[in-house]
Amino acid sequence: MADNKGVMAYCEVADGKLAAIGAELLGGGRKLADDLGEELVAVLVGSGVSGLVQEAIALGAEKVYVVDDELLKEYQADSYVAAMEKVAMQAMPRIIMLGQTNVGRDLAPRLAFRLGTAASLDCLELAIDADSKALLQTKPVYGGNAYAVFTTEYYPQVVTARVKSMQPLERDDSRKGEVINVDAGLDASAIRTRVVEKVVEEVEGIKLEDASIIVSGGRGIGGADGFKQLEELAKILKAAVGASRPPCDNAWVPAGLQVGLTGKIVSPDLYIAIAISGSSQHMSGCSGSKNIVAINKDPEANIVKQARFAVIGDWKKIIPAFTEKIKELMAG
Repeated sequence: MADNKGVMAYCEVADGKLAAIGAELLGGGRKLADDLGEELVAVLVGSGVSGLVQEAIALGAEKVYVVDDELLKEYQADSYVAAMEKVAMQAMPRIIMLGQTNVGRDLAPRLAFRLGTAASLDCLELAIDADSKALLQTKPVYGGNAYAVFTTEYYPQVVTARVKSMQPLERDDSRKGEVINVDAGLDASAIRTRVVEKVVEEVEGIKLEDASIIVSGGRGIGGADGFKQLEELAKILKAAVGASRPPCDNAWVPAGLQVGLTGKIVSPDLYIAIAISGSSQHMSGCSGSKNIVAINKDPEANIVKQARFAVIGDWKKIIPAFTEKIKELMAG
C-alpha cells in the first residue's frame, strides 16, 4: 500500500460532454483527497475527450489522465478496462471511484479483478477513517432495509458511488492542473464485442436519474388514469414521474419509469411515494433519497416507516388538494 497514493475519479463522457456523475465524483473525491492530504486525479477515456480536460480541472482535479483513441469511441468492456488498468498502474492511486451507472457497474468489478483488489458497488457514502486512513464504504444491504460499512485491506480500493450521493464543487475556471496523455495501445482484434445498434429511449420531460424531485405511484393508484393526476403534480413541481413494479407490469406507465431493484436506482432530493407499499425491492431503488414523503392509507405500510414525512389517507383526496395548494403558493 505504501506506493498507492491519491484519489482517482473516472469521469464518464456522454454526447461529448462530461456526464453529471463525473462532476459528482470529483466533488466527493476532493473531500476524500483533502482528508488524506493527497491529490485528486481525474480520468477521461474515449474518443475526442481531450477538450474536456479543463472542465475536470475546474471541478476539482489537480491532475487529469487522458486516454484518447478512436477505438474508445463506444464503451466496450475489453477496451475500457484495458485503458483504465493502464492508467491505474501508472498513477497507483489509493482509491478509484466510478459512478453506479451502466458503465461504472460493469467496469468497476472487471478493473478490480485486473488489479487484484476488491470492489464495493452502489455506495451511498464514502469517508476516510481518521486513524487507519482506510476508506469507509457505506452501502445498502438486505434489499435496502439496512446499511453496512465496508473496508478492505487491498489497494487500490475500487468503489462505485450512487448517482446524486455526492455534491459537485462550484466550478472554478481559475484552477490549474497537470495533464497526462496515456497511449491506449489498443489492438482492435482484442476487442471481442462490437456495438451493432443503439436504441435511444425516448423520455418526455425530466429523466428519473437526473431529477431532484420524483413523484412516484404504486399499485394503489389503480390504473393509467390515476397517473395523469401524478403527472400534473410532477409538471408543477418540475419533477419526474416514477412508479413501483406493479404499475409497470400492468402497462399503466412505461417500464422505463420503474424504480427499484429491477428498475432504476434514484437519489433525488425529494421522493414523493403515493400509494406505494414500500417493498424491499422498491426501497432498494429509492433509499438514497434525501427526503421521502409517503402518501398512503395504511399507517403500517413499510414506506410510511421509511419516510421522513407521511400523510395517512386516500391519495385521491390528498393529491388534488395538494396540487391546488402548490398552484396557489406558486401563483402568490
